[in-house]
Amino acid sequence: MFLGHFAVGFAAKRVAPRVSLGWLVAAPLLLDLLWPVLVLVGWEQVTVAPGDTRFTPLRFDAYPISHSLVMAAVWGVILAALCWRYGGGRRGALLVGAGVVSHWLGDAVVHRADLPLYPGGPLVGLGLWNSVAGTLTVELGLFAIGVVVYQRATVPRDAIGRVAWGMLVGFVAVIFAASAIGPPPPSVGAVAGAGLAMWVFPAWAWWLDRHRVAVGTAPE
Repeated sequence: MFLGHFAVGFAAKRVAPRVSLGWLVAAPLLLDLLWPVLVLVGWEQVTVAPGDTRFTPLRFDAYPISHSLVMAAVWGVILAALCWRYGGGRRGALLVGAGVVSHWLGDAVVHRADLPLYPGGPLVGLGLWNSVAGTLTVELGLFAIGVVVYQRATVPRDAIGRVAWGMLVGFVAVIFAASAIGPPPPSVGAVAGAGLAMWVFPAWAWWLDRHRVAVGTAPE
């Protein structure tokens, strides 16, 4: 899942309007932000294997540290503690922790049975990636909901708030389209490199959110 993770972060702004979108987007993306680092150091493994599922050419051979359910909960606690420490408050911290775990739940819908419940434990996955139409319907539907919820939960305070938000939505959609219809990546290194580039998204979300005001809250 890709667009669905962003949707969770965008929609969370309605629940915690005073928490930066940077935290709210970082949470559901966190496992995928950690994963390329672990691949590059050799602690987790992925193979470019076109046809492994109908939607993605990647076969996720082992990723117990970043993508097991138990470790997702651990990463969630860590990020929630950081959010609380740096001004997110109790509600924000709880929402951020839940956002991290939501990544595993979303992935369990689309992945084949390759997601561990805990390191070395049983593997699960419902395999929606074996249906291109089903994957597109779920991903695009969730993304549309998340975009609409954030759009209605905030208003721009200046031109940056309008343009940066629109650019983020458009850029994420383009990346998804390219991955859906483009050729397989040339190597695992290219996959990991693209994954590292995703660290820009929480920063981008934090920046644009500073140029928007949550509906019903006083401007800063």
